[in-house]
This record gives sequence, structure tokens and C-alpha cells, in this order.
Amino acid sequence: MTTDPRTSRRVPAGAAVLREDVTDAIRAAVFEELAAVGFARMSIEGIARRAGVGKTAVYRRWKSKLALVLDLLSAFAAQGLPAPATGSLYGDVRALLEVASHALRHPVASQVIPDLLVESARNPEISEAIKAALLDGQQGIAAVIVREAVQRGELPEGTDPDRALDLIIGPLYWRLVVVRGALPKGYLDELAASAVAALSHG
Repeated sequence: MTTDPRTSRRVPAGAAVLREDVTDAIRAAVFEELAAVGFARMSIEGIARRAGVGKTAVYRRWKSKLALVLDLLSAFAAQGLPAPATGSLYGDVRALLEVASHALRHPVASQVIPDLLVESARNPEISEAIKAALLDGQQGIAAVIVREAVQRGELPEGTDPDRALDLIIGPLYWRLVVVRGALPKGYLDELAASAVAALSHG
């Protein structure tokens, strides 16, 4: 009697037997599926088909598509980004804009983020996960940028990091995610200069 290799892989119990390459393939498939059909129409079947695995492989790792997306957002938030350390407020702001624009222009992210923001209005779990993945990390970076600029005398004491983040990232997000327009040559340089001027003059 021939042993079904799929059955033989399921005999040992526990997360230790989960193949990492399969998990990675499923995670990649989730982003692709989100970009293609959106969260509402996304299904475990579609994810499994795109990843080249059976539905069981997905369900062994996540109990639902919501759990899968929340896990991915949490992993994204945990990665974090180092705060820029260029030695000047303009340099730090410009570096932050460069990283943010690269992320927002990614073809998958440009489809996934707006869709998940719509879903977050209906689902508090998604809302909290998005806040952790997209906002909390940026707030931490903004706080470092402002603190170091204050120490260098480039910004006044009491400068609000949240307001700084609004001024720096807000226009970029509007153009790339809401309007979906291209960035003209020199746009990030001008935006960085405008944000620094606004922050410096309170």
C-alpha cells in the first residue's frame, strides 16, 4: 500500500512541522489575491490556488482569511523601519518621504492599502491592525525626527510629532493613494522643504 505523502506530512502534530516555504508562498499569495480581488471577494480557495497548495495547508496556519490578513499586518508592523539619521531635519524628512513613497508606489501596496482601509471602517480588528502596521511605526519615526531636530535647535521645544507626521506624509498619501497621481520631478524635495518650513515656523 502506497503512503500518501500528504498524509505522511500531517502525522507529526504541532507548528514545528509546518513548512516555511509553504507559509511564505501563502503569504505572498494573500497580497496578490488582495490586489487582484480585494478583501471582500478574497477566499481561502483563491489564496490556496494562487499559492499552489491545498486549502488544508492554509487552514492549518490560519483559521480564516481575516486571521491571515491580521497576521500579515502584524508581521509588517513588527518589522519596523529605522528612523533616518542624516544629521539634519531636512535630510531626515526627505529620507522618510523616500521610504514612504517607495512603499506606497509598490503595485501591490497601492491596491491593498485602500481596500483594507475601506474594510477597516466595518471591522475594528482590521482597523487596529492597520493602525499598528501603518501608523504606529510612522509615529515612532516622527517622534525621533522631531526630538533630534529639537536637540539640534532646528525645531522649537514642544513641537508635536503627530502634527509633523501629518505635514510630512499627508500630502504624499493624498497624491499616491487617494488621487493616484504620478510624482513630478523634484516633488519629494519640494515637499520635504515645505514640511520643514511649516514645522520650523510653528
